[in-house]
Amino acid sequence: MARIGDSWGVTFPRDFTEVAGAYGNTMIGGFIFLAGASSIRSYAQLMGEDMEDNPTVPCAVLPAPGGSLLWGNTIEGDQLFLRPGDDGRWTVAAFRRNHHDWLETPHEFGEWFVGVLSGELETAWMPEWPPPPLGIEM
Repeated sequence: MARIGDSWGVTFPRDFTEVAGAYGNTMIGGFIFLAGASSIRSYAQLMGEDMEDNPTVPCAVLPAPGGSLLWGNTIEGDQLFLRPGDDGRWTVAAFRRNHHDWLETPHEFGEWFVGVLSGELETAWMPEWPPPPLGIEM
């Protein structure tokens, strides 16, 4: 993941690279797809153009300079992003397809990911997860 970030002129947050490196290209809980190092370039190219043409998405998508990282999606077609901030933090944002809106969170990837999957973060647009461990499909 670090090499991909370098080629795009960014440094991805460590919490994201650790999870994507360990679990990338995985469907988690039958609901969230997490792209990994072997697919994030093609994923960003395939979906990034659609997202940049979407008037609801207020940002460019990497590898465009200053773009956000499109890192995954839900089975309902929500697209999941990490947005770089002026303060150096990358926070989770989403294009929510069924809501036809853009959602920005104050949470960095690790906090959001663990919080959502554990049920500690309230997200009406995510499923009610069963008790851990969640199923993982490669």
